[in-house]
Amino acid sequence: MSEVKPVELNKKEESSASKPPTSAVFSMFGGKKQESNEKKDQDKDDEEKSNADNKKDEDAPESPDVHFEPIVHLEKVDIKSMEEDEEVLYKVRAKLFRFDPENKEWKERGTGDCKFLKNKSTEKVRLLMRRDKTLKVCANHIISPDYELKPNVGSDRSWVYACTADVAEGGPEAFTFAIRFGNKENADKFKEEFEKAKEQNKK
Repeated sequence: MSEVKPVELNKKEESSASKPPTSAVFSMFGGKKQESNEKKDQDKDDEEKSNADNKKDEDAPESPDVHFEPIVHLEKVDIKSMEEDEEVLYKVRAKLFRFDPENKEWKERGTGDCKFLKNKSTEKVRLLMRRDKTLKVCANHIISPDYELKPNVGSDRSWVYACTADVAEGGPEAFTFAIRFGNKENADKFKEEFEKAKEQNKK
C-alpha cells in the first residue's frame, strides 16, 4: 500500500552518481597492472644504473703501491735489568709495607714478585722486589746477617724486619718492613730462604 515517492528515488540516484569511483573500479580496469608496469620500469632503470656504476669501477685504474721511507732510523737498544749477573734462588709473590714513624702507620710499598738474587762473582745475596705492571723497584737490599724476621701480630703469613740500608729509591735508607704472602706455606718458605741468605752473606 505504501508508494515510493519519485523524489526519494531521484535523490538516491543522484547520491550514487556523485560518489567517486572506488579502488575496486580501478582494479577492474587494470589499475594494479599499471602500477606493476611502473615498478618494472623503475627496477629496470635501477639495474641499468647499477651496471653503469660497476663498469666505471672496472674501468678505474688501480692505485699504485706507495712506500714511504722513515725519516729517522732507530737502533735497537738492549734494556738491562741489572740482574744479568745474578742467579734467582727463590721467587714469590708478596705485598710489601713500610712503617711511617711520623704518622705511626703502615704504608703500602708495592705488590709484585719478591726475589732472592745471588751475585755470580761476589756470591752475596740480595732481596729485590718490583711492583706489578710498572716493574718499579720497591725493595732492594743485601740480606744482612743481623736482620731478624719477626712474626707480625695477628697473622701467620707475614713477617716484620728492620732494614738498615735499602737502596730502592737511590741512596741507602733505613726502614722497618712488613711483608705479607698469600698463604702460610709461602710465608714459611720465605723465612727459610731468608735464613739461608743470611748464612750465605756471612762468608
